Amino acid sequence: MSSKGKIGIMGSGLIGRSWAMLFASVGYPVQLFDVSDEQLKKALEDIANQMKSLEADGTLRGSLSAERQLSLISTSKSLEETVSDAWYVQECVPESLDVKKEAFKKLDDVVESLGIGNKVILASSSSTIASSLFSEGLKHKARVLIAHPVNPPYYVPLVEIVPTSWTDAEVISGTKNLMLEIGQAPVVLRKEVMGFALNRIQYAILNECWRLVSDGILDVKEVDVVMSEGLGMRYAFLGPLETAHLNAQGMAEYIDKYAAGIYKTSNDFGPIPNMATSEAKDQIISQLEAMVPTKDLDQRRRFRDRALRALSKIKNELASE
Repeated sequence: MSSKGKIGIMGSGLIGRSWAMLFASVGYPVQLFDVSDEQLKKALEDIANQMKSLEADGTLRGSLSAERQLSLISTSKSLEETVSDAWYVQECVPESLDVKKEAFKKLDDVVESLGIGNKVILASSSSTIASSLFSEGLKHKARVLIAHPVNPPYYVPLVEIVPTSWTDAEVISGTKNLMLEIGQAPVVLRKEVMGFALNRIQYAILNECWRLVSDGILDVKEVDVVMSEGLGMRYAFLGPLETAHLNAQGMAEYIDKYAAGIYKTSNDFGPIPNMATSEAKDQIISQLEAMVPTKDLDQRRRFRDRALRALSKIKNELASE
C-alpha cells in the first residue's frame, strides 16, 4: 500500500483521467467517482492504454512502472466512498455553473457527514467559472478553490490556482505544493478575475486572429502559421514578457524603443468580435474544416499529443542542463 494520502476525483472524463494519471505518477492512491459503470470501465481502459504507450516510448511520468501506477487507481459509484479518507478531492464535472453548484453541494454534504470538512481540500477543474460563484453558501467554503489544468494536462503542466477571498491559506499552499510534487507548474492568482489568466491571454490572441481573417488580411491557415512558426516557437520556452526583455537590452530599453508603436498598433485593433454573430464565422469554420475535417479531429489530436510529448522531453532536457 502507498504511504501517501488518498486523492478522490469527481468525474472520470478526459480531465479526470489525466488528473488520476498525474497523481498516481508519484505514488498517490486515487479513486475515480462517476455514476456509470460503463464510464468508469472506459476510463480505466483508456488510462491503462495511455500508460502503456507512455512507458513504451519513455515518457511515462514518475519513477513507478505503468503497472504500479495503474494499480493505484480505483473506481467507485459512491461519492462517499471516494471522498472517505481523502485529503484532496479534484472535481472534474462539465463546465456549467448549475452543475458545479450541484457537485459542490454534494461534496460539502458528504465531507460534513464524514467529519472531514475542515481537513479536506476541495479543488475544481473549472476553466472560467470562479469558485466564489458556487461555494459561497457552503458550510466548508474555506476549503474550496480552483485548480484549473490546461488540456491535455499530462503534457501541458500549467495549473491555475484561483482562491476566493475566503479560501484558507493552508488550502492554497497545500494545493500548490501538490501540483509541484506531481510535476505541474502552478501559478496562484492573487484574486479572482473573469476567465482567470490563461484564457484572458488566449482570448486576446483569438480575437485578433479572428479580426485578421475577418478583415481579409490573412486566411485561417496563414494566421495559424504566424503562431506555430513564429510566436509559438519562442513562447514554448519563454513567456511574452521575457521574450520582450531579451529582444532589447532589457525591458527598459524595449519600452523606450517600442512602447509608442505598441500603443499605436493596439489602438488600431478595432472592436472585440462576436464570434457567434460575426459575418466571418462561416468562412472561418469552412477553412478549418478544409484544413482538418471533423472526421479527422481524433487523428489530429493524437498528433497534438505526440508533439506535446516530444516538446515536453526537450524542455525537461534543457531544464536539466
